[in-house]
Amino acid sequence: MTQRIFDTATRTLREFEPLREGHVSMYVCGATPQSSPHIGHLRSGVAFDIVRRWFLATGYDVAFVRNVTDIDDKILTKAAENGRPWWEWVSTHEREFTRAYSTLGVLPPSVEPRATGFVTQMIDYMQRLIDAGFAYAADGSVYFDVAAWVAAEGSDYGSLSGNRVEEMEQGETDVAGKRGAHDFALWKAAKPGEPRWPTPWGDGRPGWHLECSAMSTWYLGAEFDIHGGGLDLQFPHHENEQAQSHAAGDGFAQYWMHNHWVTMAGEKMSKSLGNVLSIDNMLEAVRPVELRYYLGSAHYRSVLEYSPAALQEAAAGYRRIEDFVARAAAASGGEPVSRGEWTPAFAEAMNEDFGVPKALAEIHNTVRAGNKALADGDATLARNFAGSVRAMTAVLGIDPGEWASAADASSASGAAEAALDVLVQVELERRAQARADKDWATADEVRDRLAAAGIDVTDTADGATWELKG
Repeated sequence: MTQRIFDTATRTLREFEPLREGHVSMYVCGATPQSSPHIGHLRSGVAFDIVRRWFLATGYDVAFVRNVTDIDDKILTKAAENGRPWWEWVSTHEREFTRAYSTLGVLPPSVEPRATGFVTQMIDYMQRLIDAGFAYAADGSVYFDVAAWVAAEGSDYGSLSGNRVEEMEQGETDVAGKRGAHDFALWKAAKPGEPRWPTPWGDGRPGWHLECSAMSTWYLGAEFDIHGGGLDLQFPHHENEQAQSHAAGDGFAQYWMHNHWVTMAGEKMSKSLGNVLSIDNMLEAVRPVELRYYLGSAHYRSVLEYSPAALQEAAAGYRRIEDFVARAAAASGGEPVSRGEWTPAFAEAMNEDFGVPKALAEIHNTVRAGNKALADGDATLARNFAGSVRAMTAVLGIDPGEWASAADASSASGAAEAALDVLVQVELERRAQARADKDWATADEVRDRLAAAGIDVTDTADGATWELKG
């Protein structure tokens, strides 16, 4: 079955053809750790983790590079405002991002380079651009010459974002020495008190865009398969990355993928708007796997509108999956369910631009079929369905068996809850059979006994669920 990807550069669904058979090379723009991560940051992490997991599940070897921008204007400003060294400030918040990624089950990257470690490669890149006539030095800074590149044969400036050159605003405040208003900084001359690195053109620090061209091509080569990141990076960051890379003679990314935002009341979640929800705050309301389920539930190119109700609805959806897998195991002797095979409909959804909403719908269809098998007393069939559910949820990073194992390893209470679930599920199965036999007295007796033990039972379309009374 053919994998298709929506390529931002061409605005079309394209068949994925890797540069090297059996291998996928991916570069994803990671964190600028100026402060603590919020769920808007983690949506990108989860989205591209799912992309990576699907490639791995379908047999590809994946080289996954995710950078850290560890020097920029905002980091220096935040560190100064808080009276901390810039390197300490960025390292502190980088650890918070790493912890958040790990908490939500995002696989660690193959490598995680930092901008400050690639100054040598940046100097080489700038020299190539100067030699080609597409960059110039001025007062210790180095700028990309947009006008020269636009006039060059084969120039594609503006193609990624769809912007016209005359409408582009780079958002750079320090413009001393620039030939044109649209030129952007490859290297910034050092100001008093700022960190600095030596170059042939003067001491200074990296411009924002240059780091990603230097790091991606260093690890993945002059051409690689996929470049990913948030939609807000499409311009100016990714447009300028592509321009400087192509101008230097590199083929660069063959496919561009952009995930959409998390919004609140229709506005993009960001630090500046003050509508930030931290990961730790979210985890007071739901478990890590439930937050991951929520962040990954919408198509990566769709807006995810946050509300407490939507978060709780997603958590309930995950618990229905989790409860079924546990019940299927209990019904067949208590032995944990092994992963089986995903369904053709699930694969079709994932192969069509990583269509997670349709993939989740197929998972829930399988859960419903499994619950029917349990109600019919067919434990073997239910176990087979549960194996398929585990295989499909593993691709999305939400396999109940895997998360349960992790929870049990870290918490004795997790083991107690799992044991309680097995006992309660036996009672719920007895109640379900009594209801099927129209033995209402026995069904009510089971419900009343569970209620007396502090357990609330809720009947849903996917079967009965339970929770301890608050």
